[in-house]
Amino acid sequence: MPNTAATPERILVVCNSFLGDTVLGIPFFRNLRRRFPQAVIDVLSEPGAAAVLTHCPYTNELIAWPRPPRSKRLLPAALAAIFGQASWLRSRGYARVYLFKRSFSSAVLVWLAGIPWRVGHRAEGRGRLLSRTVGMHRGRHQAESYLDLLRCDGIAVDDGHNENWVPEQDRATLDSLLVDVPAGRPRVFVAARSTNPEKHWPIDRWSAVIDWLVATRGCEIFFCGSPSDVVVHREIVSLLDPRVAGHVHDHSASVPLRRLGSLLTRMDLCMGIDSGLPHIAASHGVPVVVLFGPTDPQQWHPWKTAYEVVQSGRVLPQGGRSMLDIGVEQVTAAAARLLDDKAGSAHAPRPQAMLVHRMCDGAVA
Repeated sequence: MPNTAATPERILVVCNSFLGDTVLGIPFFRNLRRRFPQAVIDVLSEPGAAAVLTHCPYTNELIAWPRPPRSKRLLPAALAAIFGQASWLRSRGYARVYLFKRSFSSAVLVWLAGIPWRVGHRAEGRGRLLSRTVGMHRGRHQAESYLDLLRCDGIAVDDGHNENWVPEQDRATLDSLLVDVPAGRPRVFVAARSTNPEKHWPIDRWSAVIDWLVATRGCEIFFCGSPSDVVVHREIVSLLDPRVAGHVHDHSASVPLRRLGSLLTRMDLCMGIDSGLPHIAASHGVPVVVLFGPTDPQQWHPWKTAYEVVQSGRVLPQGGRSMLDIGVEQVTAAAARLLDDKAGSAHAPRPQAMLVHRMCDGAVA
């Protein structure tokens, strides 16, 4: 292990392109900074995900890792790229690296970069490329798996609490965007899409949930996502009565990802499928309802906030569960419980974490 006492170290953390994975690393970064308060801690990430760490006080520089598309025809270009990246990393003089990313190529990259101390999970036969490895355990939460990298390196960790940050300038900007939104009504953020189509829930059911939230609970509904998400948002709104649709607000064009936290801090509830946006909401302490299908809620449930998981009770032959088995009534019931809890605890401290795991029994027409 490198000597850390004489001079401040340069430390690298290699992430991936997924928003939720990156946000769940915040407790890791806090504990790494606590152990190395004078170190330079940089984050190497594929484009996109690093934006969620823009305001993180525990890191120094966010470095984009552009990777060529996966194709056999581009193998020479891919090799040239990884050697070039490794050479550039070597020039920065990192003394140690922690790998969130579990691919073989990420281990090769830091090994080629000559970083002396390399810590990661045992995966894809890369053990010989790393100085120290930790096993992966089925059902282990992702945030704990990241903290395991520190534990296996002899670094003590705290309770793993969640946190996130919003600059005052972003708060002021958002205030101007919300000036016409009726005050005093509960605000609910809806994350209806992800990059994995198997996680999607039918848009007519999202419309039914939104109709219930507005008509029964008097809520204001908010969307914010990528340009491709806007099309889906419009389809959902098109199924609503115009009087309900008037309470739906899509800020996808006005709030970039790096400022999404400023919008989420104004929410009373976040509802969505298992994607990065509910994890960002959870990091700001917002209660979350998450619909799970193909992924494991034990590994990916919202971290250290009040939340409910809604999942089918029927396991598919190929593993996982179908999103089509989740009915509207299960989702609205979960939302009602968290909204009631929010209203009832407005003047009392909220528990740091709460799980209610609701199972649906059969297919839903």
